[in-house]
Formats: sequence, C-alpha cells, structure tokens
Amino acid sequence: MSQYFENDVSLTSHLRKISLRLFDREFSFYTDNGVFSKTSIDYGSKLLLESLPLSSITGDILDVGCGYGTLGIVLERVLHHPVTMVDVNRRAVHLTRRNIKENHCELAEVLVSDGYEKIAKKYQTIITNPPIRAGKEVVYRILIGAKDYLEKDGNLFFVIRKEQGAKSTISELEKYYDITVLERKKGFFIIWAKKG
Repeated sequence: MSQYFENDVSLTSHLRKISLRLFDREFSFYTDNGVFSKTSIDYGSKLLLESLPLSSITGDILDVGCGYGTLGIVLERVLHHPVTMVDVNRRAVHLTRRNIKENHCELAEVLVSDGYEKIAKKYQTIITNPPIRAGKEVVYRILIGAKDYLEKDGNLFFVIRKEQGAKSTISELEKYYDITVLERKKGFFIIWAKKG
C-alpha cells in the first residue's frame, strides 16, 4: 500500500473538496488519494494552527511536508506573510497549487522538494506536521535540519504525538533549540523550537 510520502503514479485519483473554519475564516481544500488526511483536516494540524502565537510569527514562512497545503495556506491568509510550501509527493504539490488558487493566496508558492533539498534561503518561521510514518530519521532531518534554514532568531513550530516519541524528540531538539511546549491535548504535543 502506498504511503503519503511516496510518489505512486499508479494510484487512482479520487478528487474531493473539504472545508475548514479557522480564525473566523472559511477555507476550502481539494484532496485526493495518496495524500495525508485526505478526508478531513487532521486534528494535529488544526491544533497546531490554533496553538500558534501568531504575533510571534513575522517574516517569511516555510511549510515543510505541506501535503495539500493546510498549514501554509491558512497562515498566508491570516498573517499575509510570504509562504513557501514543499513536499516530496508530486500529487500533494499539484493539489497545493490548486488550493493556493482556491483560497486566493497571492503570497504563496509550492515546490517539489525532499525536505530542504530545493530550499536556497532562510526563513523567519518553519512549520511542519512531520511525516511520522516516513521514519525517525526523516522526521529528525526535518526538525533538526530546520536550524540551517532559519534566520538567527527564527522559530520552528511542529506537532508530534506522545506515542510517536514526543518526549524523546523534545530531548533531542533541546541540543539545538530553546523548547516551549505550547499545548498538550489528546496525546498531541505542539512544540515551539526557538533558534538560540
């Protein structure tokens, strides 16, 4: 069975449209087979967005492993900052392009990129709901690797579940960042990692 972090061109398309109300705004997203959380916005991403200290997010934003664009699109609409979104899954990137237009995001772009592979600049904020099923090595490459793509006082925000190693991940990241747990709910941890 295909995973959402793979490019399975043989997978049959089943396009659908889902909606989200957040920050007193309505959002619409096209989803499809072969992408993460295709039937509804996942709880972790929604909790991550709701927990963000929005006033602390300034400058350009990078959404790593963007899926069909939920995090980046919501932040572009709410904050009006330039947002770059990346995903290794070509179908996800195609959907994100469509969702950028659907949600009238003028400051958003999306690229096919394996993590930071195609990223050539630094960002004030990096946000991610990392692809846990891709394995710890991939997740750590995204979370620890963020420090090389953040501005001097940049911020990394992410969500991880307790049973997916939240506590050990926090311990590892404390070697590189100042860590704040913004929220704990239903086994999900929302983490703010500030570059020191």
